[in-house]
Amino acid sequence: MVNAPQLRYLLQGERENPYIVFLHGFMGQARDWRRVTAALQERYCCVSIDLPGHGDSTALAEEAYTMPGAAAAVVRTLDQLGIKEAALVGYSMGGRLALYLAVHYPERFPRVILESASPGLRTEAERRQRRAHDNALAGRLENSTLEDFLTEWYAQPMFATLRQHANFLDIQALRLRNHTHELARSLRCMGTGSQPSLWDELQHIKMPLFLLTGELDDKFRAIAADMAARCPRARVHIIAGAGHNIHFEKTSEFISVLSTCLTHAEEGK
Repeated sequence: MVNAPQLRYLLQGERENPYIVFLHGFMGQARDWRRVTAALQERYCCVSIDLPGHGDSTALAEEAYTMPGAAAAVVRTLDQLGIKEAALVGYSMGGRLALYLAVHYPERFPRVILESASPGLRTEAERRQRRAHDNALAGRLENSTLEDFLTEWYAQPMFATLRQHANFLDIQALRLRNHTHELARSLRCMGTGSQPSLWDELQHIKMPLFLLTGELDDKFRAIAADMAARCPRARVHIIAGAGHNIHFEKTSEFISVLSTCLTHAEEGK
């Protein structure tokens, strides 16, 4: 794990190869991608980043926990590494950040792959309601143990298939490496309720945009279809038998689809 000006990251693969940047979801960390990057590091240089409030990227300036601040911190990390452009892969919260980066730093990311992600909420009323929900969750994080919060978090219907996975305890163990107060800061500042809506920006995206969703994740399958209808450069890939966390539940299938997306984008298809 290497220390950037603000963010920590893992770098795997030879630096002369094309770069891929990986952004994890809420409560995740760079190590979440280890099985994916292990399969790709012979052909790509993989940069997996601990987002603000997660893993070892903690005790940062307040603005780093917001969507614009996190995006700027990611770009600064790439600048420190001398990376001018990279493919971008983001899961869930990291997918929302990846889309924000695609909109605001398009010259840095010639291809973008979003896993189970959204452009945020369309209306201020929806965002206000979600902010209240996120603030309540953050309060529970600060006033309970992380073990108890994980039980509550993974009881959500969209994680039903993840809970049934044979290695579900592994992902719980990774989550326990976080700090409750740092996660609470992230939830308040970078939760879906605090994110600016990116729905109107989809029509302007020029780079290839690949939307990966699980067959069993009804909510995000519908969101991906809606996004593709608004973005001419978007293509949807549905992974059979998967729920919300595709790269953990169906790692081999995820790697296969990701490799296809990267190859097609590089060939200009």
